[in-house]
Parts: sequence; structure tokens; C-alpha cells
Amino acid sequence: MDNIKVFNQVVTDEYAVYNGDSTEIIKGIKDNSIDYSLFSPPFASLFTYSNSNRDMGNSRTRSEFYKHFEFLAKELFRVIKNGRLLSFHCMNLPTSKQNDGYIGIHDFRGEMVRIFENAGFVFHSEVCIWKDPVVAQQRTKALGLLHKQIVKDSSMSRQGIPDYLVTMRKLGVNEDPISGGFEYYNGTDDFNEEFKPENGRLNRGSIMTWQRYASPIWMDINPSNTLQHRSCRSEKDERHICPLQLEVIERALQLWSNPGDTVLSPFGGIGSEGYQSLKMGRKTILCELKEEYFAQIAPNMEMAIKERINSAGLFDLEDE
Repeated sequence: MDNIKVFNQVVTDEYAVYNGDSTEIIKGIKDNSIDYSLFSPPFASLFTYSNSNRDMGNSRTRSEFYKHFEFLAKELFRVIKNGRLLSFHCMNLPTSKQNDGYIGIHDFRGEMVRIFENAGFVFHSEVCIWKDPVVAQQRTKALGLLHKQIVKDSSMSRQGIPDYLVTMRKLGVNEDPISGGFEYYNGTDDFNEEFKPENGRLNRGSIMTWQRYASPIWMDINPSNTLQHRSCRSEKDERHICPLQLEVIERALQLWSNPGDTVLSPFGGIGSEGYQSLKMGRKTILCELKEEYFAQIAPNMEMAIKERINSAGLFDLEDE
């Protein structure tokens, strides 16, 4: 990282956190060295996290954001190993009369897929993550979600906007297969299948879990289970606007990474992807431009390592 502009950094044997522009930082990562990348990018200019010119979310227009993001997509393609994957969390973006001249929805998800395809990835899969439209209406006051609009003129009414987890693949042979069945299920449903192997064959619990994970719509994600909720920070702490749900991260890691793999998040935020990666025995690299968020990442990484160690110790005692 000697030739890359990094404002600050914390590097250990298990994680590396860099404060700076992710596009520049990733230039310092070796070709074909990252096992998996998982992140939630800035949603164009929907949220503005800082006034920095390096902040993609600070773009004047969506077109400007996409031009900036193309540079990052090319770097991500370079560093991901052959045959391995990249997943990004996103939603389509509501438009407004003030900013766009009309009320509608912009296909942010589709534009991102095309950017990654142009960088060399192939479109591998996607899952739609259900969100409560009543909660969305209360939070955003969106005209299309109001019941009174149904009564007045339903031509302006619409469904809620879901989240997506979109996965892209770099072509080539994966030299380290992600093998084995699921050892547990994570989600909000009461699901208590037996996970012990029977006669050396895949157990029923793993098969039933796969059937749930393979669904194109995930309706068993707890929207409140986020790192911001887990870390119990004080009211004076910097708040991350939209941390990704830990269950989404955990499932993605179960599906598309091995223990010991290195997981990259170019938009570290407060460290959600890194936190879950470390808890699950992976290593992680996170980039974060905003200094206030960067300051929270290392403590969250240490918290994840302690939780993993304590959990392992608990099972060791039970086994004795």
C-alpha cells in the first residue's frame, strides 16, 4: 500500500481496515487474491455520507455516480480469484419531481449489473429480500404507498421497493471448491431440522436449508438484526444510515466462501461484512472513506473476534 493514498489504517493477522478511497486502495491489492467480495454500495446520490469529492455518494447525478463506479468495478474484477464471486446489496431508487421531474422508480439494480458485466463479470444470481411496505410508508411517506392514494386515484399507487442481493461471477476454474453441506440455518423462521450427517450422506437439515436459501425471495430476514443494533453504541456515536442485515451477510458467506477465505468490502461503513466474516472464521479487508465510520470498524472487528472465541470456548466446555 506504499504508493496508495491511505489516510489511516489498522492491520492485523485477521483483518485490515483502510481509511481512504476504495478505488485507490484496491489498486494496491494483488491480482486474483480475493476469495469473495460482499458490500452495499452507495445508492447513487440517494444518501450523501460526506462532502468529500472522493465520495461516490456525493455525485451530482446518477450518471456521474455510474462513471465513478466503473473504475471500482474494473479493480474488483482484477482482484477476485478466477471462478469466485462478488455480491452487492442494493435497491431500486425512487425518483421525485424535484430531482427528476417525475415520480417513478429508477432501475439502479439493473445499471449496476450492466457495469459489472462490462467489467468482465457474468450475472450469477439474485435474491429479492422482502421489506414491510407499511414500515416503508411510515418512514418515507411515499405517495404510492399511501392508502389514501388508492381511494383518490390508484394509478399512482405502487408496491414497496425490496432489497436485492445480486451476485456476479468471475469466469474461470475455482481452484478451492466451496464444498460441504450446511451445518445450520440462519433466519427468523422456527426451523429445527437435524443437522447430524447420516451414514456419510448429506443430512435432511442441510437439504431443507438449501431449499430455503435457494428461494428467489427471502422472507425470513430480520430487518433489525444489524451491527448498529448489536454494538449498542451511545447516542453521541456516529450512526451509519443503512447497515446491511447480518443474516443476509451470514447467508452469503455460508453460500459462497470457505473458512479462512479473505472477504473484501470496498464500502466498509461500520464494518458489518467484516464483523460477520470474522465471526465465521474468515479474514477480511475493509475500505472506508469517512473517518467517523472508519474509527468504529476496528472496535467492531475486535468485538467479532471476542464473540467467536467465546462461542468456541462455550462449545469446548460442552464437549468435555
